[in-house]
Amino acid sequence: MTVIEPSGRTGPGWWRSAVVYQVYPRSFADGNGDGVGDLRGIRERLDHLEWLGVDVLWISPVYPSPMADNGYDVSDYLDVDPAYGTLAELDALIAELHERGMKLVMDLVANHTSDEHPWFVDSSSSPESAKRDWYWWRDEPNNWGSFFSGPAWTYSEGRAAYYLHLFTRKQPDLNWENPEVRHAVYDIMRWWLDRGIDGFRMDVVNLISKDPDLPEAPVMPGQRYGNMRASVLDGPRVHEFLAEMHREVFDRYEDRDLLLVGETGETTVEEGRKYTDPARRELDMVLHYEHVEIDHGTFKWDVRPFDLGRLRERLAAWQTGLADVGWNSLYWDNHDQPRVVSRYGDDDRWRTESAKLLATVLHLQRGTPFVYQGDEIGMTNYPFASIDEFDDVEAVNYYHEAIALGVEPEDVMRSLRAMSRDNGRTPMQWDDSPNAGFTTGTPWLAVNPNHTEINVAAQRDDPDSVLSHYRRLIQLRHEDPAVVDGDFTLLTDSHPQVFAFRRRHESGQLAVLANFSGAEADLGELAEECRGDLVIGSGHGPVMAPWESRVYRR
Repeated sequence: MTVIEPSGRTGPGWWRSAVVYQVYPRSFADGNGDGVGDLRGIRERLDHLEWLGVDVLWISPVYPSPMADNGYDVSDYLDVDPAYGTLAELDALIAELHERGMKLVMDLVANHTSDEHPWFVDSSSSPESAKRDWYWWRDEPNNWGSFFSGPAWTYSEGRAAYYLHLFTRKQPDLNWENPEVRHAVYDIMRWWLDRGIDGFRMDVVNLISKDPDLPEAPVMPGQRYGNMRASVLDGPRVHEFLAEMHREVFDRYEDRDLLLVGETGETTVEEGRKYTDPARRELDMVLHYEHVEIDHGTFKWDVRPFDLGRLRERLAAWQTGLADVGWNSLYWDNHDQPRVVSRYGDDDRWRTESAKLLATVLHLQRGTPFVYQGDEIGMTNYPFASIDEFDDVEAVNYYHEAIALGVEPEDVMRSLRAMSRDNGRTPMQWDDSPNAGFTTGTPWLAVNPNHTEINVAAQRDDPDSVLSHYRRLIQLRHEDPAVVDGDFTLLTDSHPQVFAFRRRHESGQLAVLANFSGAEADLGELAEECRGDLVIGSGHGPVMAPWESRVYRR
């Protein structure tokens, strides 16, 4: 198979055949040796992205921020935080990506700001402030709890009232009911598009519309605060707001090939159809959570064993649910998730095999794949030994709240090791040097000790590596219409070990088989269903090896 280079895809729906690569700037590459990744470091590693074959670079926030939530608390939307570089360096990144035939998508956090943003400083200064209604204020709080533990309300002395924050107290929620707020956000979006970026990934965009009554919420067993999800997820005016945003922003750039992706945590297939229906002109695709919550019990930290049946059912539901309208995003990892090889694979005996299998299953579904930094080499969770090693505010808050509720410390640590966002934020592993080639200084978050074995340099020239496998999958999407436009059919909904599906197109069809277990799997009648030329994989016959994946073309 001849490897092709990025094609600079353009035209309506160009992103259907594209692959997006997410960079968490703080952890990707440090260009100045201060231990924190930056824009210079990203530019120095663009050869890697071009070699891999990706079409779009999505970077997590690089705006000025107090870093209460590592940049998802923005204090200035129109600049770059000095920790990451300058606007001039961002301009240079845009230009160099475009020269290489790639696009840049920026993260936009529009549900909330930092409490140090001038808008909130003004709003919290006085009840008579011109921006008094730019955030959610109440004389008395309701019983809502924050997604990051604790109450969702904090008292402001200057305002003599409580403000709503669905995340940390440093992240007050904007009041999208106020048209001035919405148009201020649209101004920001146009400013960046005029600067040359190619679109946005909208953070928690399905939270921007709240039930204006802010009603009391039910308290779940073992919890202190009300579960406000019913009042904030996919709120009453969210589709109206997104349609307005499209009219006010994206319709003005119809001559540009832009991309608008929305993070819509815990949304349903039915809502996903609305968000991504081209006729509604809201979003191009959504990043939903259903397939990355199958190992959650009553809440995130209630960790349950992997269940192939649940995974298969949820992935298939989104494939069939958006088959006739809308478009899927395909991802395992991002900056908010632990590493999938440790989570749904086997990061010990079968790390390479399970990493390849997970990549195969993801990339060959219908939708646009998102590769998170380190996915392509099979990075794993970090072996955290104590709470002091965590940086993630969500994890730290949960630890202290759980201990206060009487949960045993080791039980809490077991949950954090499995689910903390810090697992996906350890520095990118470029080589086997002391800091994995990430920095010449002291890294802001510890490098995983297994970087001496798992790194880009060790895999770059190995045709059997996880990295080479990702490259082949990306190439296959670029070359084979069945991968992009073929329909999706499950070949079995009951096999206890095997996830199998077919992609059918007028140009041909692909059959994908994946043994999600550390034991051999008997294919039975599936062996007859999946004949053809073996495009990816090396096994043949009616029995699959542990964690083996195969792709047949005919």
